[in-house]
Amino acid sequence: MSVTIRDAREDELDDISALMVEAYRQYQAELPDYLWIDYAAEIADVRRRLPFSQLIVAEHEAKLSGAVTFYPDATTSEHEGWPDGFTEIRLLAVDPAARGLRIGRLLTDECIRRANALGAHTIGLHTSKLMWVARDMYERMGFVRAPDYDFTPDPENLPDLIAIAYRLDLR
Repeated sequence: MSVTIRDAREDELDDISALMVEAYRQYQAELPDYLWIDYAAEIADVRRRLPFSQLIVAEHEAKLSGAVTFYPDATTSEHEGWPDGFTEIRLLAVDPAARGLRIGRLLTDECIRRANALGAHTIGLHTSKLMWVARDMYERMGFVRAPDYDFTPDPENLPDLIAIAYRLDLR
């Protein structure tokens, strides 16, 4: 299996946007319509994140198969509240047709490599109870729960929907 991990190109941004939304679509039925619409729009808006992040893609058999947003400085991310010295992984997405090829692991490994190259001390990320495959992978890779950084996207209407924080200490 040959997978290439690289930075996204400008001419791929629309395709990456569509891939990311499709990868997360499996959670649509678990969320109220208003929340899914907002979440899908956030996922799709790869261009808005580019000034503060690096968009990394996986290519398998000459086809985009995954993507992840890596924040070298997690304090520039939207609402996560990470402290200085953290990097962040956001919106790891694998094309449903490419699942099982370790693409999520390869993209996460690349984020870890970049964080180490920057001299960062910690990588943070958020996931949810719905995303058990991702949680299991992160835990196998050494990420640990960081409940101080959990948040609720819609505390007024959905107090039980929690963005679960994980961290990986690099030093």
